[in-house]
Amino acid sequence: MVIAGVVAVSAIAWAYVIYVAQSNADMGASMAMSAGNMRSWSGVDFVLMFVMWSVMMVAMMVPSAAPMLMLFATVNRKRRNESRPFVSTGVFLSGYLVVWAVFAAGATMGNWGLHQASLLTSMMGESSSGYLGGGLLLVAGAFQWSRLKYVCLTNCRSPLSFLMSDWKDGTAGAFKMGLLHGKYCLGCCWVLMALLFVLGVMNLVWIAALAAFVLAEKVVPAGDKVSRVTGVLLIAWGGWAILNAAL
Repeated sequence: MVIAGVVAVSAIAWAYVIYVAQSNADMGASMAMSAGNMRSWSGVDFVLMFVMWSVMMVAMMVPSAAPMLMLFATVNRKRRNESRPFVSTGVFLSGYLVVWAVFAAGATMGNWGLHQASLLTSMMGESSSGYLGGGLLLVAGAFQWSRLKYVCLTNCRSPLSFLMSDWKDGTAGAFKMGLLHGKYCLGCCWVLMALLFVLGVMNLVWIAALAAFVLAEKVVPAGDKVSRVTGVLLIAWGGWAILNAAL
């Protein structure tokens, strides 16, 4: 049941992201660059961009949270069978998604700021500055080696340890657990999500690649080592981008 729910939620979110990406592509590159960069955002633009970022975070992050959601559901199923109080997994997921909605709000403001400064090729494009792109890549690469990344990734990779140490009873408790787990995932992945400003906010290939990488970090046996190797590659890529911009 939980697996079906995760698949359904992820599929709907991905369908929306693909639709928005296709609509953005249909505008045409010339129209996106001219009309998109010359006008200020309206209130509708802010709302639509926030919705887009929020749904994109659902598409990218819910699959990576599946192990935690399944374990949470298993524990509550056992509690229900024992006639003990239990909580729907949806409550936990709601708390988790609230954290990513907050990130989406911040990303929307960042999107607006970069667009107004003409540092994006279009409203939903990639960085038009080699220095900005290179700088973000360097920061992302360094972050992959940071203590914060390690602590957050460790918690994301250990659902059982999380439930044993941070379990809270009741609906409010489950929501708080979702918030806490979401904070760990945000701490682990926020810089990777910010790379969309370098790779293209609506570049489906890179969105899918980042989603797959986030999932691999959390579930493959050597996920922490993959993170560090990727950090080296990102630093090299960032240095190359800055060098290219300087030449």
